[in-house]
Amino acid sequence: MEKFRKLKKVKRQRKHGFLARMAEFGGRKVLKSRRLKKRASLTI
Repeated sequence: MEKFRKLKKVKRQRKHGFLARMAEFGGRKVLKSRRLKKRASLTI
C-alpha cells in the first residue's frame, strides 16, 4: 500500500507544488499573494 500513497503525493506535488506554481503566470500571482500574507507555507 505504501507505494500507492507515495505515488499520490507525487501527483499532488506535480499539480499543486512550487514548480507547478512557478510554471504559470497565475501560479506566480498565487505565490506572490501568499508571500504578502506572510503564509507559513507557500505550497504543499
